[in-house]
Amino acid sequence: QVQLVESGGGSVQAGGSLRLSCAASGSTYSSYCMGWFRQAPGKEREGVASIYTGDGSTNYADSVKGRFTLSQDNAKNTVSLQMTSLKFEDTAMYYCATAPSRCEVVAGRDLLFHYWGQGTQVTVSS
Repeated sequence: QVQLVESGGGSVQAGGSLRLSCAASGSTYSSYCMGWFRQAPGKEREGVASIYTGDGSTNYADSVKGRFTLSQDNAKNTVSLQMTSLKFEDTAMYYCATAPSRCEVVAGRDLLFHYWGQGTQVTVSS
């Protein structure tokens, strides 16, 4: 079992920044894909960004490219999502999830992410 705990959500004005973190514990794989997803009320869940912990390679959705940055702290089994230049449309519940493979294998296939965090709310006011 893997436990994922997100932190860092909150409320911010448009143009502001927030940093989300996801701490993994339990029977984690040595290398895995950690994805960040978000879901706004009335909308489908969408993938935001992902990182493969084996080599630190990252991928970003076009909607956040250039504004969001992933980083990892292997010693703490933590992945952080730095969000800058936040927009109203970034408002959503953000989740981290893990999949035991490279991220390109599970891109767009949410069901292959086995473990999910409880989510953290990000609210951006315009």
